Parts: sequence; structure tokens; C-alpha cells
Amino acid sequence: MPNYYDAHEGPIPGLRLPRYAWEVLHGEGITTLDQLRAVADQLEKRPGIGPKTAQLIRDELARETSSRKAPD
Repeated sequence: MPNYYDAHEGPIPGLRLPRYAWEVLHGEGITTLDQLRAVADQLEKRPGIGPKTAQLIRDELARETSSRKAPD
């Protein structure tokens, strides 16, 4: 049985977040990397996102963004 806190791929390709994080982002209408980047510094203000979850989302966003950069 899957754990609610396990990371899952969701509607934003390349990101792996816990199911509850995807549910909150979906409820807030955040469905693209650009939308997520635009609100990344204010995630804690969203209902259902605490400081730890906000940091987890920012870390995953940074990981995905850095993996998209072309190597030198």
C-alpha cells in the first residue's frame, strides 16, 4: 500500500512530491513550473502548506530546474 508521504510524479513533469503537496497545489490552481516558480517564495501562505512542506517543494523545484540546465 502506498504511503501518503511518498514522493509521486504529478501534473508538473519532473517534480516528485508527496501526494498531499500535489493536492494542495492542484487546489490552488498551480499546474505548471512557471506558476510554481512565481509563488515559490510564498508557499507557506497557502492553506495546507507548512514550512517543511514549502521547503520540500522549493528543494524539488530547484532540483528540477538545475537538471534542465544544459551541461557546459
